[in-house]
Amino acid sequence: MTDFALLVPGGRGQLGADVTAHAEAAGAGFVHAPGSAELDVTDAEAVADAVSSLAATARDAGLRPVVINTAAYTAVDAAETDEARALEVNGDGPRNLAVACAEQRVRLLHVSTDYVFPGDATSPYEPDDATGPRSAYGRTKLAGERAVLDSGAEAWVVRTSWVYGAVGSNFVKTMVKLESQRDKLSVVGDQVGCPTWSADLARGLLELAARADGPRQRVLHAAGGSETTWCGLARAVFEELGADPNRVSACTTADFPRPAPRPAYSVLSPRAWQDAGLRPLRPWREALAAAFAECGEALRS
Repeated sequence: MTDFALLVPGGRGQLGADVTAHAEAAGAGFVHAPGSAELDVTDAEAVADAVSSLAATARDAGLRPVVINTAAYTAVDAAETDEARALEVNGDGPRNLAVACAEQRVRLLHVSTDYVFPGDATSPYEPDDATGPRSAYGRTKLAGERAVLDSGAEAWVVRTSWVYGAVGSNFVKTMVKLESQRDKLSVVGDQVGCPTWSADLARGLLELAARADGPRQRVLHAAGGSETTWCGLARAVFEELGADPNRVSACTTADFPRPAPRPAYSVLSPRAWQDAGLRPLRPWREALAAAFAECGEALRS
């Protein structure tokens, strides 16, 4: 992995922090991981400067420049009333990066989401299945995908789902907190997806980044293996805490209304990822156990 230089916009966030840590541990030749305060992806001039600097650094060091975009507006419910701002970050931001990468001949990996799909499927979504987001967040992420793919840059869109990790807030951390606060808990049991540990996703993105020849398929899916419901994930978290999973009962989506509609089914097929010769992410339950073993203290914080 020492043969490339890496720029990670959103590098202080949940996924960006893991991409940075694993890249540095693997001996990447150069890693710059600015947070949003340091690099605002909606600022086209700042993005152009950052990508130009990456390209120059890589050229001087004999490295291959790669951008992994983990910057995103991820407040799904807030986006329903703040879609303009979400579109700036999730749509305009990726466009700025893609334009700059095309100009500098820098490879771009852009992270997207299962929310670009309508959630009415009955079998795992393939990358070329019809999209149809039902939320503002999903619409803005789809806009970002299209901007990247239409830019002419050497770019790949990697969709993932139900991400949790050691940095920031997420569903797993919320369940850990609630386990200590409530005797019983009701969690939605009629939404199905693929929990994804951010560390596993980071490793997958870096494997793709390190490929001298990128896959022909420009949209790929990388998510935890197998599937479960939010209730199933919550029960598994309780198991990892040594608590009784039967304290968690299933409720319906209608029982727990949210401002933004959630996909009822958002399982992502790993077929294109595997066909590209990339290692599939491990099964979600195995990954959750590994996450608690490796960063349990952070998940409990």
